[in-house]
Amino acid sequence: MAEVLSRQGASDAVGGLGWRYLLGTLRTSVLVGSLARAAEVAARAVAACGADSDRHLRVDLRPDRVVLTLQSLEQAALTARDIELARLLSAAVGEAGLRTEPEVGTGAARSVQFLEIGIDALDIAAIRPFWKAVLGYDDEPGADGPEDPLVDPVGQGPAVWFQQMDRPRPQRNRIHFDVSVPHDEAPGRIEAALAAGGRLLSAARAPSFWVLADSEGNEACVTTWQGRDGAQPQASAENGAAPWPAS
Repeated sequence: MAEVLSRQGASDAVGGLGWRYLLGTLRTSVLVGSLARAAEVAARAVAACGADSDRHLRVDLRPDRVVLTLQSLEQAALTARDIELARLLSAAVGEAGLRTEPEVGTGAARSVQFLEIGIDALDIAAIRPFWKAVLGYDDEPGADGPEDPLVDPVGQGPAVWFQQMDRPRPQRNRIHFDVSVPHDEAPGRIEAALAAGGRLLSAARAPSFWVLADSEGNEACVTTWQGRDGAQPQASAENGAAPWPAS
């Protein structure tokens, strides 16, 4: 098996190419003007990855952009081959007169990101089968334990992970969103949320995550990869195989 890269190492290796590390993947956008152009970019991406396309590359085509995601799928992690492929993909996109970019600080609707849903539970093993069944989800590769995250097998929905509760919390919501963004997008995203009426509940674990809430107390976390290498594992899909949301 190929050596798995650290978050810091992966981020440093591709940041200058317009890719960002997100939940065990590398992700970038290519802005285009039509679906036909997007299909052309996708074809170039597959050709650049060659025989490794199926094992490393995922492509989301839209009329205005192509989102490229890399991961060594058999290991559900990033390896040196993913870094090599990111460089090849950026070069191939450049040859088409386009560029790979994370859409951070560009005035875009949003940057590249992943969405996860966190569910707090007293007995994770008891509720996990329900969520697996009702969502039509599956285990992550190599992570099929009774408390492990769940992912959409066709890569369209957000991953679901479970957080252990130590006591009932009837007056507090127990399902929240984790919005995983590029590390350099987080400050702006938090500032916008606060300006929109949100509250910062905790920054104690920043820059791994900030806990925010709307005016009625419904919570969301803005998360990044930073502060996680060498730390105790977090109870989220960040520590298992990366999910394949429609990103």
